[in-house]
Amino acid sequence: MSMRVAVADVGSNTIKLLVAERAPDGTLREVESRTLDVRISAGIGSGTPELSPASMDRGLAAIEDLAADARRHGAERIRAVATSAVRDAANGTAFRARVRERTGIELNILSGPEEARLIGLGLTTDPALAHLRDFNVYDLGGGSLECICFRDRQVEQAVSLPLGCVRLTEKFVADPSAPFTGAEGLAEARHVEATLRASGFPTRVEPMVAVVGCGGTVTTSRAILGAESGLKMAQAPSRVEVASLRRIFTQVSALDLAQRRRVPGLNAARADVFPTALATLLTLADLGGFDAFQHSLRNLRWGLAASLLG
Repeated sequence: MSMRVAVADVGSNTIKLLVAERAPDGTLREVESRTLDVRISAGIGSGTPELSPASMDRGLAAIEDLAADARRHGAERIRAVATSAVRDAANGTAFRARVRERTGIELNILSGPEEARLIGLGLTTDPALAHLRDFNVYDLGGGSLECICFRDRQVEQAVSLPLGCVRLTEKFVADPSAPFTGAEGLAEARHVEATLRASGFPTRVEPMVAVVGCGGTVTTSRAILGAESGLKMAQAPSRVEVASLRRIFTQVSALDLAQRRRVPGLNAARADVFPTALATLLTLADLGGFDAFQHSLRNLRWGLAASLLG
């Protein structure tokens, strides 16, 4: 059996595990994958974000659970990384110390550029993207949005922006349990546009350049579209049309939280931030002038696994 490695990705909304190994042909192969809805990032939209004792306890329990799972699946190396929620929290280093003390695992807090680079590396392991040379990537998480520009399959430009769906929901949505209003959507869109333009990342996507979408929002949208046809997410088309996202956005924005939680394919734990997240994707599409996202699951965890396996 080839060497197996495990990656735990401590994100703002979820904590995810990937156990992977090299296949005989040199490609990366998934052994085990799990996602836990933990939401350690509550309060990330405040001026001075801080992880609450309850969110740290949830995060610790999740990391401990996933590490045990990784060992059961034969992982020889386990690497844990944290992104926006821990990176931006005033007590992020204290949480890292608690992880080390309780699990023996060193939690690496990635910088924005490191996170973007590893997402890019992960995407290059996706066989479904092997034909793409020039493409832009938008990876939307709970705390941040990573924007990556590939030219000739090399990262030409990458930025990490504080535009995650949990962060923007806290900033712009008065009551996440109520329907999402047009005024909230307009205020959010203006903020996303201003932040993107200030970053220097090109807002307009050039003709013949593909757009790849990563993160829970594109995954959830694909799951909703699949459920409409009686399909699981992985069976649904990986090309997610912007027109379909607009239709889903119109549908879910009119619903209150209890109703959104009953939408087939929509994870109940994500229902409160889903309208905000969709609004961000639609703003990106409007600014970029593109009509679809090519969905990929091979982002940060896969990039870390690839680096661990050489």
